[in-house]
Amino acid sequence: MTDSNFGWQHCFIETNHIRLHCVTQGEGELVILLHGFPEFWYSWRYQIPTLSRHFKVVVPDLRGYNDSDKPNTGYDLDTLSADIQGLIEYLGYARAHIVGHDWGGTIAWHFAQRFPHWLDRLAILNAPHPQQFWQEFVGNLDQLRRSWYLFALQVPELPEWLLKQNLRRFVKEFFQGQATRKGAFTAQDTELYQAALEKPGALSAILSHYRQLLSPQTWLEHWNRSPQLVTVPTLVLWGEDDLLLSRALSQQLDRFVSAPFNFKLLHQCGHWAPQEVPQTVNRELLDFLRE
Repeated sequence: MTDSNFGWQHCFIETNHIRLHCVTQGEGELVILLHGFPEFWYSWRYQIPTLSRHFKVVVPDLRGYNDSDKPNTGYDLDTLSADIQGLIEYLGYARAHIVGHDWGGTIAWHFAQRFPHWLDRLAILNAPHPQQFWQEFVGNLDQLRRSWYLFALQVPELPEWLLKQNLRRFVKEFFQGQATRKGAFTAQDTELYQAALEKPGALSAILSHYRQLLSPQTWLEHWNRSPQLVTVPTLVLWGEDDLLLSRALSQQLDRFVSAPFNFKLLHQCGHWAPQEVPQTVNRELLDFLRE
């Protein structure tokens, strides 16, 4: 299926024993864009046409989201990273540029450590490094206050029920409420996000991402473990007015990278950088990926 108005195509790609729904456009080196919580491919609608003039752009709905498969398991960072590695392999590429925002950025950080030979360049937008997130989550009261909802999501079944009862309000408040530039989200945008979350099994699947991240087993595996350094050029873009993530999560990220590292604050921008300041994000990504 093709969105003829925009020139991008929809397809399903088999990877790691599941099917991921993807939007693709362009030819050339491979760029994969990873969305965050509680989004889907649509969050990159401003980046796809611009990047596709120079690259083959592939934007999956992450496992559990929107039109991708929603298995009961596989929401840990290792499996989610393997989903992306399988995507690159299926497309016939030996490596890709990975761009991730929010939860997609956390997966991208992990991918860079797990599959360094499959990675060309890494770009992160308002996404904590997993190791830093676990450390700040314990020791940073400011981040604890911002992330209270992640603790609430650990309760089985109740969050799904509550979200279903209040989905329209949740979507509007989570996107517009956390944005510095409120006009970034129209009524139509929030309706599309709501429709994606209303698909059968979607709410439980997407909450599994965070339940897995904060499970005792994950804490034990990663607490105080020395992370493998990222060995490819890395760009971090960070909306300076992010209400969801403490500024502390954006600091000293260069300690996780042994290659050239560049960090840029995006002024008058909240958590949703690709949608709040799309032209700035597009320019920075093109400059970085075409170096």
